[in-house]
Amino acid sequence: MPPKRTRRTPPAQSGLYAGERLKRAKLTDSRGYSAWGWVGTEVSDASQIALQHRLATCGFSENSSHPLCLNRYASAKSPSMQKSCLNGGGKVAEGELEDDIIVISDDEAPRCTSKACKSNPYCLNYLGQEKWEDEVKARNAFLKAANLGENPAKHSRKPGLPVGLRNLGATCYANAYLQVWFQDLPFRNGVYRCQLPEDEKFSLEVSPIFQLQVAFAAMQEGMESAFNPVKLVESLKLRTTEQQDAQEFSKLFMAHLDTEFQKQPDPTLKTLVANQFQGKQTYVTTCQKCQYRSERSSDFLELEVTIKNNSTLEERMAAVLEPEMMSGDNQYSCPRCERLQDAKRHMELSSLPPVLHFSLLRFVYDLSTMERKKSKHNISYPTTIDMDRFLGPPESGPRKRRRRGDDQKTLYQLRGILLHKGASAYHGHYEAQVFDVHTQSWYQFNDETVTKIDSLVGKVPNGTQAGSKAKKNSAPTTTNGKAKKTPPSAESDNSDIEILEQSSPAETDKPSLDRPVYISSKEAYMLVYSRVDNVKSASAERPATSTGTGQDHHTAGMSLPRPPPRAEAAVAALNEWQASACKAYDDKKQQTLAQFDEIRQRIMSIVKSWNLTSRDQECVVASRQGLESWISRHLKPLSPSKPESESESKANDETASASPAEDKDPDSIEPTSDKDVITMSQVLCEHGRLDPSKAGDMKLITTAAHRRIAVEEACELTPALHPLNVCEECVVALFNEKLYQVEHPRLVDQFDSISAVEEDEPGYWISKQWLKDWRLSKPKMHVPSGPDSPPDAPDFVQDVKCEHGGLSANITARRRISPEAYVILRRLFPSWEALSTDAELCPVCEALLHISKEDKREFRRQAEEEKARLKHMYDNALNGNTALLENTPCAIVPAQFVRAWRQWLLRPAEVSRPDKLDNSLFICEHGLLTLDPNVNSDMDTSVTIIKRTDWATIEELYTAGPLIAIENTGSEIEHELPVCAPCRLKRKSTFDVTEITIRILRPDAPTPSPETYSEEPTAGRVAETTKLSTLVTYGSRKNGALRQSSRIRQVKEQGKRRRVTITSAMSVKELKISLQEELSIPVISQRLYYHGQELDDSSAKLASLGILSNDLLDLQEQAEDVDLLSDSDNEPGERHRKRRTEGQGFGGTLLGGLPASDMESQAVAHVPKPSTRACPACTFENTLDSAACTVCETVM
Repeated sequence: MPPKRTRRTPPAQSGLYAGERLKRAKLTDSRGYSAWGWVGTEVSDASQIALQHRLATCGFSENSSHPLCLNRYASAKSPSMQKSCLNGGGKVAEGELEDDIIVISDDEAPRCTSKACKSNPYCLNYLGQEKWEDEVKARNAFLKAANLGENPAKHSRKPGLPVGLRNLGATCYANAYLQVWFQDLPFRNGVYRCQLPEDEKFSLEVSPIFQLQVAFAAMQEGMESAFNPVKLVESLKLRTTEQQDAQEFSKLFMAHLDTEFQKQPDPTLKTLVANQFQGKQTYVTTCQKCQYRSERSSDFLELEVTIKNNSTLEERMAAVLEPEMMSGDNQYSCPRCERLQDAKRHMELSSLPPVLHFSLLRFVYDLSTMERKKSKHNISYPTTIDMDRFLGPPESGPRKRRRRGDDQKTLYQLRGILLHKGASAYHGHYEAQVFDVHTQSWYQFNDETVTKIDSLVGKVPNGTQAGSKAKKNSAPTTTNGKAKKTPPSAESDNSDIEILEQSSPAETDKPSLDRPVYISSKEAYMLVYSRVDNVKSASAERPATSTGTGQDHHTAGMSLPRPPPRAEAAVAALNEWQASACKAYDDKKQQTLAQFDEIRQRIMSIVKSWNLTSRDQECVVASRQGLESWISRHLKPLSPSKPESESESKANDETASASPAEDKDPDSIEPTSDKDVITMSQVLCEHGRLDPSKAGDMKLITTAAHRRIAVEEACELTPALHPLNVCEECVVALFNEKLYQVEHPRLVDQFDSISAVEEDEPGYWISKQWLKDWRLSKPKMHVPSGPDSPPDAPDFVQDVKCEHGGLSANITARRRISPEAYVILRRLFPSWEALSTDAELCPVCEALLHISKEDKREFRRQAEEEKARLKHMYDNALNGNTALLENTPCAIVPAQFVRAWRQWLLRPAEVSRPDKLDNSLFICEHGLLTLDPNVNSDMDTSVTIIKRTDWATIEELYTAGPLIAIENTGSEIEHELPVCAPCRLKRKSTFDVTEITIRILRPDAPTPSPETYSEEPTAGRVAETTKLSTLVTYGSRKNGALRQSSRIRQVKEQGKRRRVTITSAMSVKELKISLQEELSIPVISQRLYYHGQELDDSSAKLASLGILSNDLLDLQEQAEDVDLLSDSDNEPGERHRKRRTEGQGFGGTLLGGLPASDMESQAVAHVPKPSTRACPACTFENTLDSAACTVCETVM
């Protein structure tokens, strides 16, 4: 098959394409005047530089290539004018067709873009005007820069939403209960009706009842979206940084209120707590022999229910009421039988209160760890519960509903759910889902955030089986402070709640009082139910779980109670403050907007008319950065260094608030007493004139615009320079550099063409390195505005000439050049005197070269001889192999001597031979040792051990001494010189940089302590290395019996080791950070021990802790807290965790028994300063210097 023929590319078309416009530049090849195009063509000497050349360097010349760009923000031309400009206004000649005319136009300027016109001094289109062009964006930026502060309206209460409560640190448990109690109208009315003493000695500030009245009044009539209960918390003396148990708080606070209610003259208030929340239960024990019945009655505020996974509330109530048999060792002492008998014990509910609280025992005590633990079991509770089945004594067989008739049916509807979020019993977050009696809707209360729940139960599909999940119903919701895209309903994932239905497929999907819907949750902590008084009328209505329910005992014929006058006055003051703050903000905003309109109109007026219309128009040179700064200065926030009041104290409020001071760098704005100053430093040279090297940042504006900026904007662009102010000195300096860039390549080409010379032809010697650099287009030796270094410069002269002034013997560093090339270089460097190729080598250097060769051979012979005599020291001294040294006389020598000696052996002709061996650094002023040979850390990298025979050889070859003799007997190292303990400690503690050993303990290793700390002696290490030096490989299958080496066993027993470098100024925290990078162990998981003591002060310096050179630290990796990570009930590793310390609870507070009279007498100085700070999101106790929470990473 013949090869394919390659298709040739068609020739490029000459001439114009169809429809293309012919430009005059294509006809005359006219070019714009380049900024430096005249260098080397028109001007070859600095004295020839004229004014037009200086203007051209900045693009200011009349024939500059930079076009006069049109102002994009000025009024647009009419279409007829644009068409006239395009065709040049020409007319068609008589007898010619319009299509026959070729239009040659000069109006086709280059396209104006931000990239193309960045260095065009005549283009002012891309300096930030677009920030003002869009009025909406400009207004928002102006308001942000005006620093009006936070809008108080953001904290205003939204219509139809209840009021939230601010979290003071860890008070979410109290906030959740206050929201539940507030929605109980009889209880709220009772709190309002409490009468407080009118005595002047009585302080309302410390009265919990008054502060509770104020809190309820603010939640009812307040204008803010969230109320701050700080005074209520202070009156109760609660610790805001300590998380408390919500159930304990409920019981103690109710007990306190009941005590206060007992003091009221109104008899209905005396029994308010009992009538509203208190029920009665009876513990019954029945003798199985004689049927004797023993009863003991008690009151309850909450029914405590244990939790079993995947159970219902009714099942757990039935389990609580289930009879218990007492037999065997637990028999009952019957008073009638007068002996121990088998008996049955159970609990009966005698009466139930209107508001029934079910306390789900979510927190249990783990006897294995002796700590509290949160149960993650799932429990299902109904929206409506019939309590008739649980009243009275149990019937025979399964418990059944009592037959009292429909009118006596005890039916309760769900009114509140308290949730505890978090995996641990020691920290977490409390939230509440409460039914609002005023709006008849469900709301989620998360402290300050209140969110409406459109449907607590969601949409239940037809035919859903019992216990199956219902579909979620997402609908828009509104939240105090901001809108929520996804509604947080009761069945949302973050609340860990599921909706279950107890029905059969044949039943209708519409919930009712007789067919409740079940809600399943792993976080429910307390359930609040309200009794339905009129069952028949309530059954006809929708259930309480949807918006718009039937009446319960709260709302039947009851309106919202009115707060007492003093509480109402306190709330009115808060509302007045909120209203005045909102009004002040609105007034300030309106004033700012008026200023904005004026400033925007003024700035747009200036930028629309500041362009030059001709090159000879009178103008001022400004920097691009300065103009950008002037345009955007009103849209930038105030400088932190200058308070807002200073800028507002000017005579003209509008101008002052619109001219905030900014930093001098980078925008170069300097505020003065009456106007701002923007310096044009970006385009100025060191002489205070226009720098041609910064021409790309220069912009030309009209003199009128410059004057308007100074007068109308009170902003001075200084200095006011004109195009004629281009710096002559800088132009000359740049000209010389440009001329060099033009002429240097030309000289190099000329030199290369004539530099070659043959071996037998005359020539001159020149440095290869200098010539290689000089031939570059930009030589490295070249200094701007300075001459190049000559070939005989100090850095290159040694390549040709020796130190005696003759020809160097090193022929590889020089090369030949021709006499013609030499002439060219002599013109550039007149002082250079080159050596000709006929010159002889320097006789002195030639003789020394011959002698040095003999010396090198002698050095190598000497090195080989010493290496053979000291072969054991060469092989083993520095690699730690001290094998065969047991019971062998040895000596200690500096390791640095051995290293220098080995370097000399490798390169005897280049490296100097060590002159002496000095052991005096190991001897103190008392003539004793400053190190202990039996301590492993003392025998560091600065010390090595050699045989005594090697020491004798060293004494023959070198000046050595004094001798430090040692001998390893197997159990210890014996040494003739004793150790000086004070000098040894001083030597080890005096260091700037040293190394220490980190011993990484195994996970199952015991926690180090001073009693268990030990440091292995050196003798054991030497003996160990002796075993390692044998030829048998431990653990090898070739060896009959498998056995691990002692080194491997030691690593397993004592952990891994790592050498790290430290400094005396390093802190414990810095050491842990370096260990994190080295060992990949997080800092939070590191526990360092020194001699058994934990280094728990992260800021302490290592030197202050007594850590010595080559010391030993133990590192134990702390396992992460499984309470924070695990959702299971069985948490591995609990037994190894450090036992938690229980908090003070409510001890020392008013609820813990502190009398109200003693509250004011407590001095603030006696309150201990908290050592931790609670996270506002999850209430985890963090250190005071923590920037973010360790658990949830919330910014503190």
